[in-house]
Amino acid sequence: MPDSVQPLPTLRIHDTRTGALVEPVLGDQVRMYVCGITPYDATHLGHASTFLAYDVLIRTLVDRGHRVRMVRNVTDVDDPLFAKARELGIHYLDLAAAEERRFDADMAALNAIAPDSAPRASSAISDIRRLIGAVFDAGRAYTSGGAVYFAAGESPALGALSGLDRDAMLGLAALRGGNIDDPAKRDPLDFVLWQPSAADEPAWDSPWGPGRPGWHIECSALVLRELGETIDIHGGGADLIYPHHECETLQSEAATGSPFARYWMHAALVSMDGEKMSKSLGNLVFIDRLRAEWEPVVIRAGITTHHYRTEWEWDDGLMARSAERVERWRAAVGGPSGDCLETVRERLADDLDTPGALSALDEAAGRGEDVSRACELLGLRLG
Repeated sequence: MPDSVQPLPTLRIHDTRTGALVEPVLGDQVRMYVCGITPYDATHLGHASTFLAYDVLIRTLVDRGHRVRMVRNVTDVDDPLFAKARELGIHYLDLAAAEERRFDADMAALNAIAPDSAPRASSAISDIRRLIGAVFDAGRAYTSGGAVYFAAGESPALGALSGLDRDAMLGLAALRGGNIDDPAKRDPLDFVLWQPSAADEPAWDSPWGPGRPGWHIECSALVLRELGETIDIHGGGADLIYPHHECETLQSEAATGSPFARYWMHAALVSMDGEKMSKSLGNLVFIDRLRAEWEPVVIRAGITTHHYRTEWEWDDGLMARSAERVERWRAAVGGPSGDCLETVRERLADDLDTPGALSALDEAAGRGEDVSRACELLGLRLG
């Protein structure tokens, strides 16, 4: 249990499925899965903002006495990775390994707790084949045009996570690789479980012919393998709610007959020049470039100035403001202890209110109080 002289405040988190703040019922062991990166370029601010949100959640849960097992996948079998490898003229696994190392270095510098497991999609091919077989057994998969599809369009549960209607789902699927015009599909909202590989793409044998998995199936297979049929918390960026997490839920629950995730949490997107920060648009602020100019604690503090569920826009003055803030906290080190740690615990218990927590640090440091322990809870290394 945490070192606290006061009763712990009630923890509330925002659950995407219900669209409300809930008081999660969690056991001693919390099983968490966070959708990770497709490693074809350097870590950008949007990545860091998402993964630091779940890092703060883990720290909050551990501070409250829980043990957390967090799994974060690496998507090393996917179209963007193959396209980038072709462009660079290198093997896709060499590209994935190099970018994964850069990502890990950035996350370590930002003092993010390493996942308990970071499995690659390519490690789960046998698990994926078994899972697709279970979906067939449940009567929810079909073959067409050389590929295997999940019959999502006929599912009464479609939209239960995202809350979207059919037209909205069609629009997002078209934007996010859903290929709604695929003539082999029974319904435009059906999605690929297994597909033939292009000539320069990896291929594995399967009962449905040689090929490779679709996008969504890897996470279901890895959750099942690493954490079990039902997990406590599933996280990721808000852009994954549909189609990725919606589809992940449908196929998992069809295969196992069990609830997939008890609680869903999603981090808002970061923008630059009025557009979502993304590799496809190229409007990116890379963490390794920020690290060349600013201390990692300054970068972390700047990111967590924003609440994880609030979209925010990059501005060039953020790091300078954050650096000034960090220096004020450092100046108070060695002062008398106050109640800052308890106040930060209260703010984090309120759906990870990091802006409120950082304001509490400011106020305590302004009174000359040592904020070191509260900074540690937020993952801010002042030393």
